[in-house]
Amino acid sequence: MDFNIKTGQPEKQRTSCLVLPIFEPGKLDELTIVFDNHAKGIIKQLVKLGDISGKIGTSTCIPNPCKGIDRVLLIGCGKKSEFNEKTFREVIKHMMNALQGMKPSDVCCFLTMLHIKDRDISWKIKQATKIAADACYCFVEFKSTKAGRLKSVKTMTWFAANKREVDKGSAAVEIGVSIAAAMKTTKDLANTPANVCTPAYLAKAGQSLAKEFKKVSCAVLEQKDLKALKMGAFLAVAQGSVNPPKLVTLEYRGTTKSQAPYVFVGKGITFDTGGNSLKPADRMIGMKYDMCGAATVLGLIRFAAMVNLSLNIIGVLAAAENMPGGQASRPDDIVTTMSGQTVEILNTDAEGRLVLADALTYCERYKPKVVIDMATLTGACVVALGYHHSGLLSNHQKLANELLKAGIISGDKCWQLPLSDEYTSQLDSNFADFSNIGGPDAGTITAACFLSKFTKKFNWAHLDIAGTACRFTGKAKGATGNPIPMLADYLLAQVK
Repeated sequence: MDFNIKTGQPEKQRTSCLVLPIFEPGKLDELTIVFDNHAKGIIKQLVKLGDISGKIGTSTCIPNPCKGIDRVLLIGCGKKSEFNEKTFREVIKHMMNALQGMKPSDVCCFLTMLHIKDRDISWKIKQATKIAADACYCFVEFKSTKAGRLKSVKTMTWFAANKREVDKGSAAVEIGVSIAAAMKTTKDLANTPANVCTPAYLAKAGQSLAKEFKKVSCAVLEQKDLKALKMGAFLAVAQGSVNPPKLVTLEYRGTTKSQAPYVFVGKGITFDTGGNSLKPADRMIGMKYDMCGAATVLGLIRFAAMVNLSLNIIGVLAAAENMPGGQASRPDDIVTTMSGQTVEILNTDAEGRLVLADALTYCERYKPKVVIDMATLTGACVVALGYHHSGLLSNHQKLANELLKAGIISGDKCWQLPLSDEYTSQLDSNFADFSNIGGPDAGTITAACFLSKFTKKFNWAHLDIAGTACRFTGKAKGATGNPIPMLADYLLAQVK
């Protein structure tokens, strides 16, 4: 789907589908009124008959309303006094769902001309483009029939009030398309089954990305390299699998080498059985998504390269498979991390923090401006925050504030949890420097407390995306592409 932005009046368009807003209870926006007058009052007549309510989630298609327009699609926008950024995202999604049942070749959408407090045309165009492009996503790689979604829509045109807005919105179109492309990369990798998406597969994905973009380079550390670096925690997780671990690093160079890089670390457990602390069978379904953090890093590097960000960005993928067996690590094992600190493994199903521990220590060599890790780390985060906010914990409040703001702007929100000494004592061990679990209480916080022991030398934030990166059941089952939107907006703000 191609995206454009221009100015114009709805009644003067020549299109397969014209999209206009309508509010509750059947109230017409100014643009809709102008069009309806041109269409001899057909919309007002339908409102009078009670066929159109304007409620959010409703839509009405009117065929051949006037010459040159094959159909007009009216999208319910709720009460005008309550219309906000959340509602705007919803109505764009509803529009795309409604178009799914039609076959227009091109669409002229005037929803981007609706007023939203504190949000300009750039924000509206970026959000609308990202949502519309993402709505076309369909993972059919392993289906015998490769039928996609919304294939008929070739062109989507957004409308703005004047040429100045068009100029601002044009750049936003490119950003929205790039965010959606990054989300697609993330979702494709995450949705790929674990018998295909192994640590080696993730490494090849990184190498392919480096071949695609000149400013991106990729390096892969093999098992022998991890041993040489004394990454005992990382290796302990992988030793039960026939698929060897990989530490994949991607470097995007968008500015001079003297500028400290932004480093993103992703948990890449390509399948998590729990190891010898074996999960119940029903809890193992969906564990191919335990590499969503690593997939997000790959997607984020794609975004940076597509929009040519003037930043230096490093991506680190800690890729391993957590399997049981004779060679697998056991509860009560003690391992030595790359940092020299020792860890008593009390639960082999708390493996993500082990691979991240050594990956975070590895980040020290980059002398980073900040380090942000993302991981489907704890079920406790889903209990605490559900599926609407990522958990955020940080040792640097300015960084935390920037991520919180980016979450609000993008709609891909996070919620900060405390990271304080009171929780650290739960990790105490009689036999090692500390253990890898802190008991049943405050599981998301104690997991972050564990990671914080490896982040003393830089400003760091941890995103627990267990509830936001994927859905395990139902029609929505699959990867979401989050937290790409939040991190993209965070990086854009750093450029500004």
